[in-house]
Amino acid sequence: MLEFKQYKRKGLSEMISFKEFVGEDISTVSVSEQDKLLSNEEFEQGYIARNPKNHNDLWYVAKKYFDDNLEPV
Repeated sequence: MLEFKQYKRKGLSEMISFKEFVGEDISTVSVSEQDKLLSNEEFEQGYIARNPKNHNDLWYVAKKYFDDNLEPV
């Protein structure tokens, strides 16, 4: 059985709402298989995160995860 450990973030996360990302190339964004199952309405409520040290490294963050774990600075 896998033993996952808890880790706390050291820094800030850089994100933009998915609605603000419309018109950009979504194929450059990593999306988990689970998030691909969201309805279009749910998906559009999410966020696009980027690696602050590599702006080409983008991934999707579901609204529920964002709401449960993050808040604006």
